[in-house]
Amino acid sequence: MATTESLLTAEDFLLLPDNGHPTELVRGRIVMMNVPYYRHGKICGRIVRFVGNFVEERDLGTVVSNDAGVITERDPDSVRGADVAYYSYRRVPKDADPDGYPATAPEIVFEVCSPSDRSKPLQEKVAEYLNVGVLVVCVVEPADQSVDVHYLDRPLVTLTIDQELTFPGILPGFSLPLQRLFK
Repeated sequence: MATTESLLTAEDFLLLPDNGHPTELVRGRIVMMNVPYYRHGKICGRIVRFVGNFVEERDLGTVVSNDAGVITERDPDSVRGADVAYYSYRRVPKDADPDGYPATAPEIVFEVCSPSDRSKPLQEKVAEYLNVGVLVVCVVEPADQSVDVHYLDRPLVTLTIDQELTFPGILPGFSLPLQRLFK
């Protein structure tokens, strides 16, 4: 006799008790994640500080971190944990503080690679972010000190240690020299 697997929705996933392990919801199924390592956390912290300070000083929006959930697919649902994400006040109004996952995608998502990350699942995650409305996905590679900048409508751009990360159409005036990110 065949058994029927019950898929979770984003709303079901949000209500699950914390089991002490990082997880994501991928097409209705819970996927276990590895606990990030020290350098991963250090680089995420720097991204939060650089982007967050810029955004806060100009009162442009909100920067979230710590795998804050982003709904990337529906029916079946996927909820991905962005290492760092930027939401403008156009997408999540200043006076809003969503109790759960925002109904809209952030403008920018940063994913910092860990040694255990594999190319195919990471590319699938990038595609999900772009397909749901994220404008730019930055995949930060600490091992070779580079950042792959993914857009839905433009070719991939790979930045190296001697270049700067900018977002002219999203955060005009923002510039992050990668030497500062990876030092």
